[in-house]
Amino acid sequence: MLHKTQGIVLSTFPYSDTYSVTQLYTRDFGRVSYLLPKARGRKTKFSPSLFFPLTVLYLEVEHMPLRDLQRIKEATRQFPLYDVNTHMTKISLAFFLSEFLSRLLQESDHNGLLFDYLKNSVETLEAADRGVANFHLAFMLGLTRFLGIRPNMDDPGKNSYFDLLNGEFTRHMPLHSHYLNREQSAFLLQLHRMHYGNMHLFRLSRSQRNMIVDYLLEYYRLHICDFPPLKSLKILRGLA
Repeated sequence: MLHKTQGIVLSTFPYSDTYSVTQLYTRDFGRVSYLLPKARGRKTKFSPSLFFPLTVLYLEVEHMPLRDLQRIKEATRQFPLYDVNTHMTKISLAFFLSEFLSRLLQESDHNGLLFDYLKNSVETLEAADRGVANFHLAFMLGLTRFLGIRPNMDDPGKNSYFDLLNGEFTRHMPLHSHYLNREQSAFLLQLHRMHYGNMHLFRLSRSQRNMIVDYLLEYYRLHICDFPPLKSLKILRGLA
């Protein structure tokens, strides 16, 4: 059965001599894997550039119940990604965020508000000319709200600890190892105010950004089942 929907490219990888598989997060079906015919000379229905990470597409797709790999009938860009395809920092961010989302989003996820957040984030990354190095931090902080794992940022006062496992501040040191010390917790309290509109105001060093990413990823691993390490993190660290 044919359906019209929108999708955001997460990843594309070889499948056979004639097909690749592309994973998309779609507005109507959540994360879906689609068979994609490989380009052969000039006769190709889908240009490989259509499936660059984070590309937002209008789609006509075939969906069959119980089939692991669905098929794409038509695909066109909603808007071009000039900067995301050419700006080195944005390219690095695109690969990191696409892998992050590929590992994070489940096939059963179906959330129109989440799709809108992701689409708006791609548009923001393309247009951003200030604070780009902080974009992934604002993205990861904002995403928690749409996944239902937003931490409780009510501060109990000075000298508190942030409990990563329970997602809240506490006056007493947690009895487990998943928490931020007092200095880190005070820093988090300031950082949680970051969003796309003010991310350029946060003057962070490379080491600070890398530390923040590490703790954000730990938070996600504690609250999302089977969330593995990310291969693209090494590239991101070098360009942060």
